[in-house]
Amino acid sequence: MSTTTTTLEKPLERTTDNDDTPKMFHYVRKSKIAESAVMGNFVVALCGETFPVTRSPKPDSPVCPDCKKIYESLKKG
Repeated sequence: MSTTTTTLEKPLERTTDNDDTPKMFHYVRKSKIAESAVMGNFVVALCGETFPVTRSPKPDSPVCPDCKKIYESLKKG
């Protein structure tokens, strides 16, 4: 089974029930963003986290370090 990853336009936030945990944005497949936002489907981030899309990032929002590392290691183009 072959898996491909598409380039993402922006990271997305994973919400948590724990208010003490800082909210981070994760990188997910671009094609799944709208579907999740409308239908409430869960998306899978590059780091493996699963969650429904509920918010868009603002400039300087915290990004998951694992997602960022994986994203930066992907070939551009």
